[in-house]
Amino acid sequence: MQQLKQRVTARPYLWYQLYWVVYLIWFFTLDHLITNPKYIIWSPLDDKIPFCEWFFIPYCSWFFLLAGVTALLWWNDTPNYRRLCACMFSGMTFCLIVYMIWPNGLNLRPDLSALGRENLGTFVMQLLWSADSPTNVCPSIHCQSTGCMALCMSNSTLAKSRPWLKWLAWGWALLICASTVLTKQHSIIDVVLGLAMVVPWYFIFYFGKKGA
Repeated sequence: MQQLKQRVTARPYLWYQLYWVVYLIWFFTLDHLITNPKYIIWSPLDDKIPFCEWFFIPYCSWFFLLAGVTALLWWNDTPNYRRLCACMFSGMTFCLIVYMIWPNGLNLRPDLSALGRENLGTFVMQLLWSADSPTNVCPSIHCQSTGCMALCMSNSTLAKSRPWLKWLAWGWALLICASTVLTKQHSIIDVVLGLAMVVPWYFIFYFGKKGA
């Protein structure tokens, strides 16, 4: 027990997670206030992407990826844990500011009653859509944060001796990003802009830096 306390004490940055309190209050306040967004996000490609309710599984797996990556990096790789918090939280804050000054939303969700099928996937999607309004979507926080997690995990000390972790991190991230458009939670525009926000952090933290 004493050894556990010493290891926890040696990792004093857990308080960074208090950002989630600020984020959740901010996000749900905007969700409550912005009910009629001025800008509707749409691309012709969105109409070519089919709706697949079963992609709710990778979509919801974001929560497990978040918890797992955060815990693993905090416990095993403090520098990359701090990098994760820096790139993910700054990006999320930027997205919230964008939503405030450029209120946007979607009009992509299909009528589930017209699909001609009822299953677990449609049931879960109905629950998701009832809890998550199609507003405040661009850039996609779901994709921005997922990209940050994949970036920091694949460059961590954990992945250096475990190449499969890099494949797992980016493969999981790809599934989550694909799920956002296949469940009509986001436009492809939201996804591209969300992932684009990860690129600068790669050059800041990792590009040309051995042993990062």
